[in-house]
Amino acid sequence: MNKMFTVTVLLVVLFFVDWYIYQAISLLMKSSGTTSIRIVRSIYWGLTIITFGIILMYNFGNPDLFEGKSRNLVFTGIFINYFSKVFGIIFLLVEDVTRLGRWAINLFQNPAPSGQGNAIPRSEFLAKVALIAGAAPLLAMSYGIISGAHDYRIRRKKIKLPNLPKEFDGIKIAQLSDIHSGSFFNKTAVQGGVEMLMNEKADIVFFTGDLVNNESKEVEDYINIFNKVKAPLGVFSTTGNHDYGDYKSWSSATAKSRNFENLKEAHKLMGYDLLMNEHRFIELGGEKIAILGNENWGAGRFTKYGDLDKAYRGTDEAAVKLLLSHDPSHWDAKVRTNYPDIDIMFAGHTHGFQFGVELGDFQWSPSQYIYKQWAGLYQENNQYLYVNRGFGYIGYPGRVGMPPEITIVELERA
Repeated sequence: MNKMFTVTVLLVVLFFVDWYIYQAISLLMKSSGTTSIRIVRSIYWGLTIITFGIILMYNFGNPDLFEGKSRNLVFTGIFINYFSKVFGIIFLLVEDVTRLGRWAINLFQNPAPSGQGNAIPRSEFLAKVALIAGAAPLLAMSYGIISGAHDYRIRRKKIKLPNLPKEFDGIKIAQLSDIHSGSFFNKTAVQGGVEMLMNEKADIVFFTGDLVNNESKEVEDYINIFNKVKAPLGVFSTTGNHDYGDYKSWSSATAKSRNFENLKEAHKLMGYDLLMNEHRFIELGGEKIAILGNENWGAGRFTKYGDLDKAYRGTDEAAVKLLLSHDPSHWDAKVRTNYPDIDIMFAGHTHGFQFGVELGDFQWSPSQYIYKQWAGLYQENNQYLYVNRGFGYIGYPGRVGMPPEITIVELERA
């Protein structure tokens, strides 16, 4: 399927969506003055023309006009606009099917002399319902950008481990994941999130990957914010699927490799001990626990860089083993089956889809249809997995019902 055909189909579908919604707008404005109708019509279809122009320019003109945050902002606006309209169309389609059925019944029961049934007018009430239904996701997703993107929440868990040395009883671990610094638009809010973490006075901090979206330069303006993350026993980090630059076209393999080296340097500048398929010991009172860091490895389509055998080798003397691995699918695929003495794996990656509902013990998100473990704490036998919902965001620059997370895990002797 060539590009021209794909774009043409897309524009036809978008035009149909706009036309369908405009029928409801026209019905509700039929009693308005001519000037008001003209203004609304001009604005409505003017936005359609602008949208089509952007799509055509991006696909057949100069795509560099839409790079980075500007591209994200423009296409997020287009997505929210049409996503909201589709909600309204659902109500209009239900009504139109009903009208068609009533028209057919009338045609056979009371045939008109001309052989045509009497037209069934569209309901003004349902037109209003359709527009309200379309406005609901528009408002929710707009609020998710304005407020939800940086509405940081502390989530606390206590995990009891029977083999935890007494010297580590009560140790407090803070976890960040999925910073995605290339998506941030409010540096002050990001700094506030870091201050929230530091106020918890954690003994150790874990960062479980995706520092950037594509390029190491995205984090440059935030190094002096995230380097404030400190802990007495250290700050340990690992890489996520976005950190390798796999989703960008590079001028050469050398450029891509240099980008990744710069990303590793960013971890160093922030004071994070980046674990690349390796481990570190933390010793207190002659007792040791091991921190293992696995490069990105997931059961899905993502490139597998991780080598847990390498990270695990030499950790036998540790009473407790804690694993940093970005993708939660790693837990079922490799960790539980091959490493039963890894006590807890800390992951991220899913973002909780940046959209969902969490009320008490009830959780729902589209993420659960992709990942078995997608947010929060999971246990199988004596092993645990914690999936952080993410500190940042990507694609849609906001969150609805799935606020960004700072995790605090306290370990206790069972």
